[in-house]
Amino acid sequence: MYKIRVGISACLLGQAVRFDGGHKHSSFCERELGAHFDYHPVCPETAIGLGAPRAAIRLVRRDGELRAQSRDGALDVTDRLIAFSERQAGRLDFLSGYILCAKSPSCGMERVRVYTANDKGSGGEGGAKEGVGLFARALMAANPLLPVEEDGRLCDPVLRENFVLRVFAYHDWQQLCARGLSAASLTDFHARYKYLVLSHATCHYKTLGRLLGDLGRAPLDEIAQRYIQGLMEALGLRANRRGHTNVLMHLQGYFKRVLTPSQKQELCELIDKYRTGLVPLLVPLTLLRHHLREHPNPYLARQVYLNPHPESLRLRYGL
Repeated sequence: MYKIRVGISACLLGQAVRFDGGHKHSSFCERELGAHFDYHPVCPETAIGLGAPRAAIRLVRRDGELRAQSRDGALDVTDRLIAFSERQAGRLDFLSGYILCAKSPSCGMERVRVYTANDKGSGGEGGAKEGVGLFARALMAANPLLPVEEDGRLCDPVLRENFVLRVFAYHDWQQLCARGLSAASLTDFHARYKYLVLSHATCHYKTLGRLLGDLGRAPLDEIAQRYIQGLMEALGLRANRRGHTNVLMHLQGYFKRVLTPSQKQELCELIDKYRTGLVPLLVPLTLLRHHLREHPNPYLARQVYLNPHPESLRLRYGL
């Protein structure tokens, strides 16, 4: 089975690379997501020659500069870590997503504790959770469109679904570009993503539609770059009940001439129950898919919104 290439902090796959000689194995990442992802594991700290176990490093602010060093200041790996991170990050354009280890001074995506150096040059006590790991910073700077998430945040069902959705969408785009981008293929791509974008951000939906109106009047590469930037920005915004309800009502309209009055009422009631929080998104979606099987519509059948990721991941159960 074909799998999507996704980067990951090596410790999350159970590799004993952490400072204490242990790991932070994530069963969800390895087993559930691993059924669909082909992982590219990286541990920046062992990659620059640090052993396991080793002295723990931390982010320390000294004279306005952020350093990666041990608590006593005897070990400083800032330059080595930055050099590796910038070099490695520039080579990862084949990936469709990345899962980072939270709180790590090298891999933390956000809220990494930053200490203030004391008079002896070592990291003081306390510290604010305001930093970004050195590798994570380089990764996101070199690959701004790449979906990136932390293992801890994947415990949140909304964030988990959003990350996986973005990975599959970005991979779809990469495949489109690999086949050869054209005005027709870009238009077709947008047609498939139309309702998914609408569920996340109405303003982006309108902007992307207007952008494609410039096809033929501006260079294709320029429009394509602006399109994928807008698409990934839109999908990065979490869809809410209002956005999903709006799309569900749009999809409902495609069946108004083929459903019986009682079927229409049932669908309306389920959409409203979702809107008010009485049932999860999967309930009205399941009924819509049923009607689509009974009354085929080629345009609707191609909508990514109906199946943005494998059903086996059960990501929409809690939405």
